[in-house]
Amino acid sequence: MLTQLRPALVILVAMTVLTGLAYPLAMTGIAQVIAPDTATGSLIRRDGRAIGSALIAQRFMGAGYLHPRPSAGNYDPMSSGGSNLGPTSAALAAAVAARRTEWETANGGTAPVDAVTSSGSGLDPHISPANARGQAARIAAARGVPTAEVLRIVTDHIETRWLGLYGEPHVNVLLTNLALDAALPLRPAGGS
Repeated sequence: MLTQLRPALVILVAMTVLTGLAYPLAMTGIAQVIAPDTATGSLIRRDGRAIGSALIAQRFMGAGYLHPRPSAGNYDPMSSGGSNLGPTSAALAAAVAARRTEWETANGGTAPVDAVTSSGSGLDPHISPANARGQAARIAAARGVPTAEVLRIVTDHIETRWLGLYGEPHVNVLLTNLALDAALPLRPAGGS
C-alpha cells in the first residue's frame, strides 16, 4: 500500500505547487508585462490615490454628474449580483416604474432601458450613449455650461464595438465624469 500511496502524494504535492503556485505567478508576471493597467484592475488614480476602477460602477448622485445604471447590489463589489426578480415580478415592475419616473423627472424625455434596469452583476460601469445623452441637459444646467459642451464630452467618450463586431457602443461613467470635472469644473455652491 505504501508503494501506491507515496507516488500519489508526490504527484499531489507536485501538481499543487505547479498549478497552485507556479502557474498563477507566471501568468500574473506575464500580465504585468503585457497589460500592466488591466492586470492591476484598471484602477484610476488621482494625485497618486486610487479613486475607482474603469471596470466597476460606483454611485454618482450629484446633478452635475453622469449617473450609472441602477445596481441591485448597491454598487458594492463584494455583494455583486442581480435582484433575481423575474419578468412577471410585481416588485420588479414597481422598481422599474419608480426609476423611470425619477429619471424622467430629473432629465426630461423618455428613460432608456438601461436607466431603469440594473445589470446582471449590478456593477456595470457603462451606460448606453442614449442614456448619457439624455442626462446632458441636467449636467449642463448644474455646471452652468451649454448642453452642447457636455454632449461633446459624452460623444468623445463613446466606446465602439470591440473589433467593430462585439458588444454595443457604450459610455464609461467614471471616465466621462472625470473628463467633465477636468473640462467643465463644478462651481462651488453659492459661487458665481
